[in-house]
Amino acid sequence: MGKNKYGKGYQKKAKGSEGQRSGNKGDPISGGKIKASHILVDKFNRAKEISEDLEAGEKFESLAQQYSNCPSKKKGGNLGEFSKGDMVAEFWNACSRLKVGEISQPVKTQYGYHIIKRTG
Repeated sequence: MGKNKYGKGYQKKAKGSEGQRSGNKGDPISGGKIKASHILVDKFNRAKEISEDLEAGEKFESLAQQYSNCPSKKKGGNLGEFSKGDMVAEFWNACSRLKVGEISQPVKTQYGYHIIKRTG
């Protein structure tokens, strides 16, 4: 896997049925790798709407399939396992701050806005 495109954001404390949101330090990174899924959209307002849907209990995977601009949408946004050098710094930094099961607020990168769910 070469360099790809996912980025940074902020987190806030709140709970949704699909995971928690947090600004705390994330879970340890095993073997220098993280597993995550994401939803990529072009506009901040769209990303906020999706975040609100998640907080209301919508399933992450369903929203990824419906709205994401990334080919990973076919897998419910699943990006699999990746190392720090595989992602742009903003995306990696956001992932590393999440605990497993947590979902980020919108994260801006050069590719758009990501909502990230750490899965491992």
